Amino acid sequence: MVHIPVLVDEVIQYLNPKPNDNFIDATIDGGGHAIKILEKTEPKGKILGIDLDKKLLENLKFKIQNLKLDDRLILVNDSFKNLKEITEKYNFKNIAGILFDLGMSSWHLEESKRGFSFQRNETLDMRFNSSQELTAREVVNKWPEYKIEEVLREYGEERYSKRIAKTIVSERRKKPILTTFDLIEIIKKAVPKNYDRGRIHPATRTFQALRIATNQELENLKIALPQALEILENGGRIVVISFHSLEDRIVKNFFREKAKEGKLKILTKKPIRASEKEVQKNPRSRSAKLRAAIKLAS
Repeated sequence: MVHIPVLVDEVIQYLNPKPNDNFIDATIDGGGHAIKILEKTEPKGKILGIDLDKKLLENLKFKIQNLKLDDRLILVNDSFKNLKEITEKYNFKNIAGILFDLGMSSWHLEESKRGFSFQRNETLDMRFNSSQELTAREVVNKWPEYKIEEVLREYGEERYSKRIAKTIVSERRKKPILTTFDLIEIIKKAVPKNYDRGRIHPATRTFQALRIATNQELENLKIALPQALEILENGGRIVVISFHSLEDRIVKNFFREKAKEGKLKILTKKPIRASEKEVQKNPRSRSAKLRAAIKLAS
C-alpha cells in the first residue's frame, strides 16, 4: 500500500521552502512531503524527520536509498512531544519551517497488523510506538467504565459512549476482549440497529477514540506546538494538517492565542481543504484541514 501525502502543493506554498533552508517534518511517515521540500532546498537544505514508528522509518530508509539524501535527511525515531530536546541532541538549527501531518499512515491501517482498522480481524494493539506499554487492549479490558465512556465521548464524539462503555465492561467479565472483531461485535450489541445505516461504520468513532487515548495524541500535540514556536527562526513557518475536529481545534486555538500575544501571524483565515480533484484521487484527503502561521520577531 503506497502512502499518498495530502495537500502537497499547499504544504509547499505555506512553508515556502527556499534553497539551503532547514525544515522539520515532525511526522515524516512515507517521506512524501519531505522529499518535495528537499527538492526546493537544494543544494544544502536539511530536513530533520521524526516518526514515532520505527518500522515506518525503516520503510522510508529503504525507499530513499537511491535518492542520495544521506547528508540532507536526518531520521529520528521519537515523539514530536520531545521536539526541542531532539533539535538540541542533533544540533539542528536555523529552522525555517515545521510541518505536522497528523494523519494516520496507510501502512498502519493496511499492513501493521496492530488493529487500527475495523475491517481486519487483528489484535487490539493500536500503538504507533510498539515499545510503549499501554495498548488499546488494556484500555478496553482494564480501564473503569466511566473512563472508557469519557474517552469515547471526548475523543470519538460518540453519542452512544455510555451504552458502549457499559456493554464493554459487561462483556469483558465473560471473556477478555482481544481482537478488533471482538470489539466490533460488542459495539453492534450496544448501539441501535439502524446506527449502521449511517454514512460511517458504527465502530468508527470508538476506534478513533481508542487510538487517540492509546497514543495520547491530543496531549502530545498540545505539548509540541509551543516547542515548535520556540525553536523556529523569526519568520519561520508552522504548518499543521489535521484530520478531525479535536486536533483542528487545538491548532486553531494555539494560533489564535499566540497571534493575540503578537508571536504569530496566521496565514490561513480558514483551514485549507483538499480540492475535489485531490479527493477523487485520494479519498483520505477529504477530511484534511491545513492551518499555517508565521513566527513574528519578538
